[in-house]
Amino acid sequence: MAASDAQPAFGPEEVLQAMLTMRGGATEKRKKDAHEYLELFQKSPAAWTTSITILQSNAEADVKLFAATTLRGKITYDLTTQVPAAEIPAVRTQLLALLKRFAPGPKPIRVQLCVCLAILAIQMQEWKDVLPVVVSSLGNDAESHTCILDFLRVLPEEVTEGRKITLTDEELAQRTNELLEQNAPQVVQLLINYAHSSPASATNPQLFDCITSWLREVPVNDIVKSPLLSIVFNALEADSSFQAAADCISTMVRETKEIDDNIETIQILLPRIIALQPKIQKVVEEEDVDSYKALTKLFGETGSSWAVAIAREPTHFRPLVDAVLECAARDKDREVIEFTFDFWYDLKQYLVLEKYIQARMNLLDVYAKLVDVLLKHLEYPVSESGNEKDLFDGDREAEEKFREFRHLMGDTLKDCCEIMGVSECLAKVHDAIKVWMQKYASLANDTSVPHWQQLEAPLFSMRAMGRMVTKDESTILPQLMPLLVQMPAHEKLRFATIMVLGRYTEWTAAHPEFLHPQFNYIIESFNANSKEIVRAAAMAIKYFCTDCKHLLSQQVVQLQEFYNLILDKLPELSQEEITEGVATVVSVQPKSEIYRLLKLFCDPLIERLMTKANNAAGKDDNEGKLAVADHLQLITLFAQHVVVLPPVERGEEDPAVKYWQEVFPILSKVLESFLNFPPICERVCRCWRFMVISHRGAMAPILPDMANQLASGFATSRQGCFLWVTGAILREFSDDREHVDPAMTEDIYVFFNAQATNVLRFITEVPSLDLPDVIEDFFRLAVDGLLYYPQKFIPSPLFEPVFEAAYSVLVLQQREPLSATLHYIRDVLGWGTAYPPSSYEHLSASEAQVLREAVKRLVIKEGEMLVKRLLAGMMITFPKDCFADASGALLTLFEIFPSETTTWVDRTLRLLPEGTVTSTEVDRFMAKIRDRLSTNDSGDVRQIRSILQDFTNTYRRRYVAPRDGLGALEGSRFRFSGSF
Repeated sequence: MAASDAQPAFGPEEVLQAMLTMRGGATEKRKKDAHEYLELFQKSPAAWTTSITILQSNAEADVKLFAATTLRGKITYDLTTQVPAAEIPAVRTQLLALLKRFAPGPKPIRVQLCVCLAILAIQMQEWKDVLPVVVSSLGNDAESHTCILDFLRVLPEEVTEGRKITLTDEELAQRTNELLEQNAPQVVQLLINYAHSSPASATNPQLFDCITSWLREVPVNDIVKSPLLSIVFNALEADSSFQAAADCISTMVRETKEIDDNIETIQILLPRIIALQPKIQKVVEEEDVDSYKALTKLFGETGSSWAVAIAREPTHFRPLVDAVLECAARDKDREVIEFTFDFWYDLKQYLVLEKYIQARMNLLDVYAKLVDVLLKHLEYPVSESGNEKDLFDGDREAEEKFREFRHLMGDTLKDCCEIMGVSECLAKVHDAIKVWMQKYASLANDTSVPHWQQLEAPLFSMRAMGRMVTKDESTILPQLMPLLVQMPAHEKLRFATIMVLGRYTEWTAAHPEFLHPQFNYIIESFNANSKEIVRAAAMAIKYFCTDCKHLLSQQVVQLQEFYNLILDKLPELSQEEITEGVATVVSVQPKSEIYRLLKLFCDPLIERLMTKANNAAGKDDNEGKLAVADHLQLITLFAQHVVVLPPVERGEEDPAVKYWQEVFPILSKVLESFLNFPPICERVCRCWRFMVISHRGAMAPILPDMANQLASGFATSRQGCFLWVTGAILREFSDDREHVDPAMTEDIYVFFNAQATNVLRFITEVPSLDLPDVIEDFFRLAVDGLLYYPQKFIPSPLFEPVFEAAYSVLVLQQREPLSATLHYIRDVLGWGTAYPPSSYEHLSASEAQVLREAVKRLVIKEGEMLVKRLLAGMMITFPKDCFADASGALLTLFEIFPSETTTWVDRTLRLLPEGTVTSTEVDRFMAKIRDRLSTNDSGDVRQIRSILQDFTNTYRRRYVAPRDGLGALEGSRFRFSGSF
């Protein structure tokens, strides 16, 4: 490996010392140094001998486990590069000896060594008698049996993960056949013999884990028709093997999902599984939670796997459905019901189909009972301490889990709605509320509401069903809605009611007679002492204003008075929600009223903005400045939502833009005053960006002043937010937009050119590593420039230096700027293919050809450097999330210039540091690439992506970046001195 000149020592004592440092009370720096040392050790050639030495020593178990784990990595990634072929059999001999040594345990070390042996077996293609050798080498005592079972369990898992190993697809397929398919009958017989060897063997969880592992390789019918089936079901009678046996049966069932192909197997399994139903009551009464979970999972997964069979023969499979329902119903502590949710959903997916309408009718009563079960499980607990303020007695984890759990149950309630019908489900809610009213309403007062949990649960369920309710539901909701606004005074009940009312605003808009009582209930809720209720009320106001905006038009002035009165009392998020709501109401007012109403609502906001800005100006008070930034968001919401539709006629003044034109100097002044404070710059730019996006062509009167502010703002502050707005302007005033003056589009492109030139100079002055945010924003802008002005941008002198800047900044390691840059590179390369971006079909064939040739000339000139940067990133520096875009760029290069790209990739790989990859591996990799390219099949070319992924993943595991840089693959600084 190409590491620093002074390689550290990697002996057992040094490794042990590093591990002691990691687990001791050392400083963070010493721990970091120890971690880096151990990483270097694991990838070094010395790790082979040192790991085996540690495993043969008297070191502590955790040190030996680290050594075994290291050995696993060495065999996976470094076997062919660090061990001569003639010495590989010796590695096998050492592994077998170590397995014999650790057969008694500890189990984690034994399992790691089994994995090592399995990975070695996959790669030793000449080793044909793997199973007999392992069995004979380990012996015939009980401890050896344990070791053999571990090996048999991990072997299929490691073979199916074979892409980690440097075999060709053909070699891996052949090895899979030899190790799994050819060995399957012997393995089944071996397991039968073991199970019959003693009563303890027949209930050994390892046996069932092993069967589970091989079920992916052995036809399930072979297991079901063998003595193993009875052994597995009998194991459910022993506590020690219950969970492992239940998991094994679940795996058998999953292998029968293709119902028509497994009818015989299902007929054998179904009665055995149904016969387990009496165990539900038994494990519940014994409070055996683990067995209860295992049993519920078994019934639930069986139901999901056979859902289509249930839909076809509901009567035959009804006992299975009843068993799942019983598991849910008996779950008083909500410990297992979640394992049934997938089943109810999967079955619902079939029952809603017309062809299964009879099954749906047959199972209606099951879903009706399920609703009753869910309503009970939705109830908040009763506090054991009697403290109504803390229902979970201080257990915050339990409280959060309960909240999440309720939403999952809400999804299952939606499934019930689809089967039973929404009105039928709502009727159960109505009944539950009426029952509470009859029992306890007379006992409720302002300080106490008895058994409020039984009232809150149906309210929550009603909220959960909201998405399923149509606007024309006229049976139950007209009876329910008047009850909601009469709920007793209790914080949880008011919160639940507000959330319900906010969820049903679309229905209320269609039934306006219910609007005002509901809206007044929400308004009154702002007087509550609970922050949670106030936040819920603000959210509900947003939904009422959005869905009932036309109904609230008559109260728009009163709405402003309320808004202005309440705004400063709300938390930030609630301010934004209520502002979005009232802005939506303003947006549907007559065009003649828009200017007046914007002044009515926004002038107070502007006054608040100026006050906050004056208070924060010239001070080192970040809190005051952040208040300015937060307040700007409220103004942005009006700019975003109050839009004149349909747009005004050409030449006519837009009343909304008229108001923003008056306000623009104030926003500019705020921006100029806080150019050194990014949050305010970002919020002003966000406001302007939404003005451009929302008002589009009507923004023309403001554009010149805005462009000046954006140009001077970036030149002064070098903040990427000024580039966001530039991109929005490019999009909205591009050549293909209707009713855009050609002179304006030309001016806007000149503005883009100037902004891009400033950015290139900035990147020249400051290393790109220090500019990740600007890099990201600039290349997102460049994507827009290429998309909307290709006929101007591609032939321009700016195009080549922007491309050079793009590949030069691929030395970054942050995902967002890399992603933006790779997207730009991919878009550029797309113009070099036979099918340029379809969004520019309005270009003539000759124009598109000119642009294509320009891009191809650029690729020929810069392609090799681009390939270097892409491959260096994929193998060494890029985060994993960037692999798809990087490999996508390489695939496009292969599409444009297959021969040249193959040469560039080959040359680049020969530059990798010595010892990290062999010439043989590079040759094999390039042979795969050439093989795919030679077929002239686009599908085979796409397979290059998986070849690249396998190669780069293997390389990343081996490689530790040297401290003195990346050598021939080191990126160079971007230099730009042009002016356009």
